Amino acid sequence: MALGACDHRPAVPFLSDLAQRSLDATTVYAALGDSIVRLRGAEEGTPAPVRWCLDSGTWSLADGALRAVAMLRSVPDPETVDHILDVLEPLDPYDGLRFWAAAAAAGWPGERVRAFLETCAAGPRQDVAEAASLSMEGKYRTYGLL
Repeated sequence: MALGACDHRPAVPFLSDLAQRSLDATTVYAALGDSIVRLRGAEEGTPAPVRWCLDSGTWSLADGALRAVAMLRSVPDPETVDHILDVLEPLDPYDGLRFWAAAAAAGWPGERVRAFLETCAAGPRQDVAEAASLSMEGKYRTYGLL
């Protein structure tokens, strides 16, 4: 995560390789997803690394990617937003993967985003509901790096 926060772009190949390995510590994947989106996003834009992480099948990697989107207050293109929602909508309302998307969506336009946020705000997880409520008001919360 420090490599991403410090904008150390030469680390991208190493981080991408590490993200594809089998690791016991799932929190490492979250840090990798966050860093990969920050570093690749600076060169390629946010959509490619976000999709790469979401499509990896490693939920902690996807969680880290969505965390970076929220922390950077990134507004992905409509196709990427649809892709994110396609991944998240079928998940159980208790699934924590919804949190960072709900937190990030404050700046995302569209009825589908609004419907997602309303579902999250009415859901059983207080953290997700609070993030979604703030996003529906167009407000971002400030989150620390760790």
